Amino acid sequence: MEKRRSFIKKSSLALAATALPLNYIACMGNTKQKAVPQENKEPVKKLGVALLGLGNYATNLLAPALRQTEHIELRGIVTGSPEKIPQWQEKYGIKDENVYNYETLPDIANNPEIDVVYIVVPTFLHMKYSVMAANAGKHVFCEKPMAMDVAECQAIIEACNKNKVKLAIGYRMQHEKNTKTIMQWADSKPYGKIQSVQTEAGFKIGAGGGWRLDGAKGGGAIYDMGVYPINATRYSTGLEPIAVTARHETKRPGLFINGAPEITYFDLEFPKGITAKGRVTYNDNINYLKVDCEDGGYELSPFQSYNGVQGKTSDGKTLAPCDCYQQAIQMDDDAQAIIKGTAMLCPGEEGLNDIKVVRAIFESAAHGSKKVMV
Repeated sequence: MEKRRSFIKKSSLALAATALPLNYIACMGNTKQKAVPQENKEPVKKLGVALLGLGNYATNLLAPALRQTEHIELRGIVTGSPEKIPQWQEKYGIKDENVYNYETLPDIANNPEIDVVYIVVPTFLHMKYSVMAANAGKHVFCEKPMAMDVAECQAIIEACNKNKVKLAIGYRMQHEKNTKTIMQWADSKPYGKIQSVQTEAGFKIGAGGGWRLDGAKGGGAIYDMGVYPINATRYSTGLEPIAVTARHETKRPGLFINGAPEITYFDLEFPKGITAKGRVTYNDNINYLKVDCEDGGYELSPFQSYNGVQGKTSDGKTLAPCDCYQQAIQMDDDAQAIIKGTAMLCPGEEGLNDIKVVRAIFESAAHGSKKVMV
């Protein structure tokens, strides 16, 4: 109780709720899933993670997934909402000494039970708390998009390197089995040379969208949803774009503030003559990735939902969905990288490269011309 009273007394930061709109959850589908069984007869070491930010994603996806993981478990929380503390402690058995607010986060440095801090707050706060967690000597899992701009991404990477802690960006799709097949095909090219990629992602957002409607906080479809199609063009080709041409469209200008675009169209040019066409939207539900090759092609539809990711190939093969918690697989993979001292599947550089494209899209749209990537 003393811990809780101290929290209420010390906490002066009123953090915006990170809950996704209900229609976003409906679009993504049912999340009651089970983890993929993993064979491991050796004694299992589990890391302890503290979730920083207790909005919808942490509450309804990450926390349940942590009940399915084998190599990492929920041991702490960091929140600006003291009223949430009793519920989380009762549900997950979190000790008083593992409860923090945003001002007391540096104290986590003295807690040996917490190995990782998972940053699950709005995008404009990612750099601040990622750096604080790294400076406290804790490994960092940071949700995507990684940060507001290239400089913020680099600051996170530098803080983690300086403190000799690992950094993973929350790209759950790259841990999902059908997405991993698409990534492998970028190298093996079973349908011949890749020629083009098409991808769209989005959902219908409303007035309850909160910070996602505010460009100053990382709002607008291109930040919130944009990293899905942008990242998909990169992992499905195995290449980095060399140029982008983009434009924004806002059909409901009264809903969005501080330059947050409702819809963004973008064309990417890659080496080897490969092109990609993408759209990200807050105006309708769309979700697919299509890759055209010399001798056919393949697609995933949906390609970035919380469950049900599935696809087909031009010669009639199917990519069946996985009945699993994507987030559990993601966090187990990242935890094992820490335990074994191996590279993260999606390190900070992965998040940085997507933000480079996002910023190039803004520049192209602002000037109405092609932006060459440096």
